[in-house]
Amino acid sequence: MDLKLSPNAVKVLERRYLCRDKEGKLIETPEQLFTRVASAIASADKQYGKSEGEIKELQDSFFEIMTNLEFLPNSPCLMNAGKELGQLSACFTLPIDDSMESIFETLKITSLIHKSGGGTGFNFSRLRPKNAVVKTTGGVASGPISFMRVYDAATEAVKQGGTRRGANMGILRVDHPDIMEFITCKENNNHITNFNISVAITDEFMRRLASGEDYDLIDPHTHKPVQKISAREVFDLIVKQAHKNGEPGIIFIDRINQHNPTPKLGKIESTNPCGEQPLLPYESCDLGSINLERMCKISGSRCEIDWERLKKVTNLAVHFLDNLIDVNKFPLPEIEKATKATRKVGLGVMGWASLLIRLNIPYNSEEAVVLGEKVMSFILDEANRKSLELGKDKGVFPAFKGSAYDKKDGSTRMRNATLTTIAPTGTISIIAGPCSSGIEPLFAISYYRKVMDNDKLVEVEPLFEKVARERGFYSLKLMEKIAEGVSLKDIKEIPEDVRRVFVTSHDISPEWHVRMQAAFQKYVHNATSKTVNFSHQATIEDVRKSYILAFELECKGITIYRDGSREEQVLNVGKPKEKQEIKLVQEIKKEIAPRPRPEVIIGTTTKVSTGCGNLYVTINVDEDGNPFELFTQMGKAGGCAASQLEATGRLVSLAFRAGIEVKSIISQLRNIRCPSPSWEKGQRIFSCADAIARVIERRLVNVQAPAAPVPESMVIPMKHSHDDLQALDLNEQVNIVGVCPDCGGALRHEEGCVKCHACGYSKC
Repeated sequence: MDLKLSPNAVKVLERRYLCRDKEGKLIETPEQLFTRVASAIASADKQYGKSEGEIKELQDSFFEIMTNLEFLPNSPCLMNAGKELGQLSACFTLPIDDSMESIFETLKITSLIHKSGGGTGFNFSRLRPKNAVVKTTGGVASGPISFMRVYDAATEAVKQGGTRRGANMGILRVDHPDIMEFITCKENNNHITNFNISVAITDEFMRRLASGEDYDLIDPHTHKPVQKISAREVFDLIVKQAHKNGEPGIIFIDRINQHNPTPKLGKIESTNPCGEQPLLPYESCDLGSINLERMCKISGSRCEIDWERLKKVTNLAVHFLDNLIDVNKFPLPEIEKATKATRKVGLGVMGWASLLIRLNIPYNSEEAVVLGEKVMSFILDEANRKSLELGKDKGVFPAFKGSAYDKKDGSTRMRNATLTTIAPTGTISIIAGPCSSGIEPLFAISYYRKVMDNDKLVEVEPLFEKVARERGFYSLKLMEKIAEGVSLKDIKEIPEDVRRVFVTSHDISPEWHVRMQAAFQKYVHNATSKTVNFSHQATIEDVRKSYILAFELECKGITIYRDGSREEQVLNVGKPKEKQEIKLVQEIKKEIAPRPRPEVIIGTTTKVSTGCGNLYVTINVDEDGNPFELFTQMGKAGGCAASQLEATGRLVSLAFRAGIEVKSIISQLRNIRCPSPSWEKGQRIFSCADAIARVIERRLVNVQAPAAPVPESMVIPMKHSHDDLQALDLNEQVNIVGVCPDCGGALRHEEGCVKCHACGYSKC
C-alpha cells in the first residue's frame, strides 16, 4: 500500500513509536507499526467466539482507518500494542486517603504507572489541613501541598515509559481549609513542575460567589466547618494566579458528578492530567481521535462533510477502543478490575480547525459553533449505536446494574459507561497531519523551524500555502513576515475572505474559545481538553469573565493561558512595531583597549546549579567598583567543558577591562541553550553561559552607570534574526512557552500541554 506520511510524521514515528533492537536500530516501518497495532487490538474478538476470518477482516478495517490517517489511538497504544509491556491506557486516577499508608501506597502505584507510560490524577482533598493535630503521634499535619511536593519529586525521578517524565493532575476542593495555599502553590514556575493543578469548584461556591457571600471551609477529617471565607476573595485569587501563569485551572466537580454514569460506585473526585477524563478511583481510560480533516469530500466546487465515512470510522473506532480494554496489560489488578467494571472509552476528534478551513468557515463564527454541535452530536449518536450493538453481542459493562443506562425496557444495554472525550492530540495530530490539534484553532499560519547549522526554514500551514498559490499572493517574503508574528488581519495584500477564514488562536477572542468548547461539551460524555488563549495584554477581568462564561455554558472545566505569562517563555516571535529596529551600537570614536591588571583585586564568588553541575562564578572589581575580570570553575570538570568555561571567562574579562557595557555582555550570553537546562531560584538556567549572564546581572547590573545616549548617526539598523527576536517586548510574543528538550525547537502551550511541533515532543 502507499502510506502517505508527512516528513514530520515520519520523524515522530522514528523517534518515539517504531520498534528498535537492543542496539537502538530501527527494526519496524510505519506500515509494520500499524499492522502490529491492528492485529493486537483485533485479536480481542477471539474471546467472544469470532472466527479467524472475522478477526482478519476486523484487523484489515482497523489497519485501513489508521493508515488512512482517519483515526489514531492514544500514544501508549501505538507504542505498546502487540509488545511485551502491553500497557495501552493514557489516563489513570488514584485515591489518596488521610493516612501515611494510603499516601505512600498510592505514590508507589503512581511510579509504576509513570514507568509504563501513563499519566495520573489525584484529589488531595481528603488529607487533613496543615497544622491539624494528628492524634496518633501528638504532632501536626503537614497538609496536602507538602505531599504534592513529595509526589512531584518522585515523578521527577521516574521516566515515563522510559522516554519522558510523568504527568500529574493535582486537585483540591474549593472548601478545603488549605485552598488559599493550594491556589498559589505554583506561583513560582519551578515549584511542583510535574503537576497541573485545578480547583474543584462546587455549585454551592458559584451560588455564593454570585450573591457575594461567604462560604464554609470544611475539615475533611471531621467534616465540620472550621472557617468562613469570602467566595469572591477566593475566586479573585484563582483568577489572579491563572492570569499570572495559567494555573490553577478549575473543574466544576458537581457538574461532573451530575453526569457520572455509575453513581453507585462512588463519586468522581479527580481527572487525568489534562482534565478531560474524569474517572473513579483506580479507573483508567483508553482514548482515540478521529481526524475530521479527512472526513470531507469534494462536491462540485465545494468541500462538504462526508457523513457516511464519518459514520463508518466512528463505528470502527468504538469497536477498536472497546477491544483495547480486553488486550490491555494493566499495571495493577485494582486498575484492571475498576476499568473493566465500567469499560469507559473516550473517542474524540482532531483536525477541527483544518476541517473548518476546508469548508471555508471561520473558527470564530456562529456557523462554526453550530457545526461543532452537529458534528459531535453525530459522532455521539453513532458511538451510542455501536456500543449498544457491542453490548448485545458481547455483554454490558459489569457495573451496568443501577447505572444511568439501566432502563426497565432494556433499550440501553450499553457496552461502555462512557464513549466520548476531547483529549489533547499532541503527537498523534502530527502523525495524522498536517492537521490541527483537537478542537483548537491553528496556532500559526507560518513559523520558523531551525535546521542544521542554525539555518532557518519557513514552515507554512499547507492549506494556507495552497490557497495563497492558487490565488496568486504567495511569496517567501510574505511568509517570513507572517512568521515574524504579523497577524493576517493586518496584511492588506491578503484577500479579506482568506484573512477571515485563516484565523489563529490569538486572533480569536476568549469568548469564542469558550463557546467552541461548550459546543463540543454538549455531546461529550466525559470532558473537553481546550486551552482558552489570551493575549499578553489581557486583563484579570478578561480571565474572570471567561471562567464565569464557562460555568454558564455548562463546561466541565476551563484552562486558560495568557501569552507570555510563564517565566520560562524565552523564544519570541515578534510582531514588529512600526519603525521598530533592533540596534547594534559600535563605539567608533575611540580605540578600545583593555586596562592593565592591578596587583591586588577583590570580588565575590556565586554558586549556580546548572544542568551540568554546580558552577562557581567569581567576579572581581577594581578600586572604583567597576567590573574587571571573571573566573569560572565547575566541580571536577575537565576537557572540553573546562576549556569552554575558561574561554568564556577570558572573553568576558576582556570585555570588562575594555569598558564594554555590562548589559551588552549579558545580552550576548543570556538564553544560550544546551541539552541540559536546570532551575535555579525560580529561574530557568539554559546553559553555563546563561548561568554566567545571570550572575553578572545579579551582581553588577544594578550598580552599572547608565550608558550615555548614542547619536542617531551611530545606530546601525539590522534585519530581525531568530535570535534577535528574543529581545522584543513581551507584549509582542506569541504562544511559545519554552524550549524543546529533544530538538531545541519552540514549545507551545496547547490543550493543557506543552508541545513541540518540530519533533513531536509533548508534556502535560
